[in-house]
Parts: sequence; structure tokens; C-alpha cells
Amino acid sequence: MPLATEKRNELIEQLANVDDEIADLYLAEEIPTAEQLVAAIRRATISLKFTPVLMGSAFKNTAVQPLLDAVVNYLPNPTEVTNIALDVNKDEEKVELKPYSNSPFVGLAFKLEEGRYGQLTYMRIYQGTLKKGSFITNVKTGKKIKVPRLVRMHAADMEDVDELGAGEIGAIFGVDCSSGDTFTDGTLKYTMTSMYVPEPVISLSINPKGKETPNFSKALNRFQKEDPTFRVHVNSESKETIISGMGELHLQIYVERMKREYGVECVTGKPRVAFRETITQPAKFNYTHKKQSGGAGQFGRVMGVIEPMARDEETGKDIEFENRVVGGNIPTNYIPACEKGFLDGLEKGPLIGHPVNGVRMILEDGAAHSVDSSELAFRIATKNAFLEAFAKARPTILEPIMNVSITAPTEFQGAVIGGLNKRKGTIVDTEIQEDYFQVTADVPLNDMFGYSTELRSATQGKGEFTMEYKDHQPVQTNVQEELIQQYKKEQANKNK
Repeated sequence: MPLATEKRNELIEQLANVDDEIADLYLAEEIPTAEQLVAAIRRATISLKFTPVLMGSAFKNTAVQPLLDAVVNYLPNPTEVTNIALDVNKDEEKVELKPYSNSPFVGLAFKLEEGRYGQLTYMRIYQGTLKKGSFITNVKTGKKIKVPRLVRMHAADMEDVDELGAGEIGAIFGVDCSSGDTFTDGTLKYTMTSMYVPEPVISLSINPKGKETPNFSKALNRFQKEDPTFRVHVNSESKETIISGMGELHLQIYVERMKREYGVECVTGKPRVAFRETITQPAKFNYTHKKQSGGAGQFGRVMGVIEPMARDEETGKDIEFENRVVGGNIPTNYIPACEKGFLDGLEKGPLIGHPVNGVRMILEDGAAHSVDSSELAFRIATKNAFLEAFAKARPTILEPIMNVSITAPTEFQGAVIGGLNKRKGTIVDTEIQEDYFQVTADVPLNDMFGYSTELRSATQGKGEFTMEYKDHQPVQTNVQEELIQQYKKEQANKNK
């Protein structure tokens, strides 16, 4: 078949670019054998120079066997991979795990599932042996638990086993843990490097239709355990349940799962983007909180400066409280209350009521009263001082920017790029491959609502896109004004 021959030659050409043995054969115009090709693909894949792509469909089990063969043939076995754990007892020093069954046990709970008999926890054994009836310790909580039942999964079927060795994946029942927890045999205090969990970028209010049942909260707790990027909280003002996640589709899937798996049909509110507020220049504060109304009064005075703070690469923190008070002008036992006041101010920014990021507060001086000063007085003084200085520090609103990658037939390139420009997108890269093109752009999440429908209609259903959170960036001045006016209107309606 001419097409198969053409594609095989293309494969050899691509391999010749990344593997010396195939390159030598290619230059000598010799055709490599199937064995030589398999060995070259394995070498190039393990050295991360080559990515095999296989075609198939799970719908009718088409090409599932070649996929499993490819996993065996091309991917590294456990002895060819270096797995690193962190030793909690030695200040998270890196430790290389040995994939031997006689080493002390270390395993990672990487996926949770609601099974017929309770929570099913999938576990990857990195070293040692996991035995039925043995005791294992959850490193995060310190809890010791017995392994009641151990199974090896074959799709939806389970095979009961007595033990699993290093490099194997199995599942256990009746273990209460979260996704990403590390377990050991208790002799080691190792933890696997935790996944990077980005902050949620979108929120929805969610309420069950009709009467609330225990299944509503049960489902939300379950989803939070399964997925660290899915968060739930109750809004203190509106008393609404708010779910937050990584995108519109992410949250839609969970709403659908509640209906399908838990029989709870839900009504959702309008999606809300996770804006942030910050400052762009330093500002001084000098604030006195005084209250005298019979009996003990309240007195606290704080002075200092707030300034913009860049994110610390190591800790990921971009808020900080620094105490530089000398001479005991503010007694040391009131300093923690001042820090709490600062954190209170960060919770709800004055511009649009969203959290404040990227601020350092430096407390330089102050005054206390021997009778009227209290922790509460200094907490209120610091919060008000922060809000007063925030207004003078050229505050700005930050919005989440998404890195959007779109693939569509070349004939629709103009329409797709036009659509991105309309949504305030910045084109980062465009690549054309035969009949298809791929474009990468940075687009504000607030302008991405309803994009999947627009892309489908602009590309006759042939276009597709993925997006992931990139960072928060300042919104345009006119958008900032609109958001502030909208917030003021909402507050005015609430106070009526």
C-alpha cells in the first residue's frame, strides 16, 4: 500500500533526526528492520527526544492491543526511571527511591473512585511490597491504617491479590485519604513531590433543585478529595455554595456528575472570574483607631508603609507582613493582632471586593494606651490603615490570562484569528502543518465565555481548543472602571 510505505519512510526520516543508529542506516540508504526500528523508538522515547503517536478508538476497542504493545515496547520499565521522594525528617532532602520489593514500602495514592464497597484508592508502589493485612502510614496525617483488601484492576474487573510489588499499580478499599497522599510502612517519613496545583480561575454558585439532600454535600466532598483543583466554599455574605475550578468545562463536568452519579440536579449561577486586586506603588499609612463610649475604650495607632511585592519563586508567596517597630512603641503581644488586621484587609479588596495579592506591609511605628489598647483595637487599626494606604498606592485589578491553543483547518485561519482579536487575545505563535494550523494566544478568561460554541460555528465543527491558566495581569483602564461601577451598584442594591 503506497500510503503505508510513504508513512513508514516518514517515520524513518523522523527517527534519523534523533537516533544515530537509524541516521547511519538512512545515510547509507539501507532500510532498517522492524527490530531496529522498535529499539530506536524506545531509545529516543526514553531520552525524551521522540513522542510516538498511535491512532485508535476506545469506542469499539480499535487498536487497543497495539497501544498496550507500545507501552511495553517503548516506555521505560520501573528500573529505568529515577523516582525522587522528599525526606520529611531531613528538611525535605531529596531521596532516590529503589524499585525493589525488599526495600521499605513507599506508595502514592494517585486516584480515588467511589466503588460499590466504598472508596477505592488506586496506589502506585514505588518501592517495597504492599501486603494485604499489613499496616501502612499516611505521611500527611500520620494515621496508621490496616490494608483490608488489595486488588489488581483489569478495566472494571478486580482480581483479589495478597501482595503487590515495586513498580505495580493496585487498588485498596476502606482507606480514607486524599488524592496525592504518600503512604509508607512507618519506618520512613518520605513524601512524593506534590503536584503543582494552580489557584482556581473561575467560580459558579451552585444550588440543588428542590429540597437539599445529604447527597449534595456528599458529592461536593467527594469531588474535592478526588481533584485538588476543585474547591468549594460558602460565601459569607450571600450564604451561597460556590464551586471553583480551572475552567467552564471543568465545572460543567462536575455539575453533570452530580446529576448522573448522585441524582442531584443543580442550578448554577453566572460564572465569576477570579479577579485579584493589587497596588503599583508604595504608600505610607499613619492611622489611629480611637473609640470611647463609656467603660473601657479602644486605642491603637499604627504607622508604616505598604509596597508592591513580586512573587517569591521558591515559596510562591506574594504577601508579607514585616514588623520593624523598635522601642516597644507597640507592645510585642499586639504585633500578631496587627498581622491579623493586615490579613483581614487582604480578604476583600476595596475596588471590587476580590482578594488582594502582591502586597508587603511594613509596620514601622505606632502608639499604645496602657488601659484602652487591646488586640482588637490594633487589629481594627491595621485593617483600616491598610485600606486607607491601598487607595493611595495606585491600586489596579488583575485578571486571569489563559494560554489558549487552537487547532483548525487552514481555510478558517482568518476567522479564528479575527475571533481571538475580538476577545482581546494576544497571538503568541502560529504554526501551519499541511491542511491544519495551530495558533497559541494569551486571552483574558473573562473574554473566553462561550468560545467553544463560537469556534465550532466558525470552523464547521472542525476546530478545537485547549486552555490553561498562565498568570494574572492588569485589566485595561476602561474595564477596571466598568468593574468598579458594577461592584458599587451591587453593594448599593444590597444595602437598600
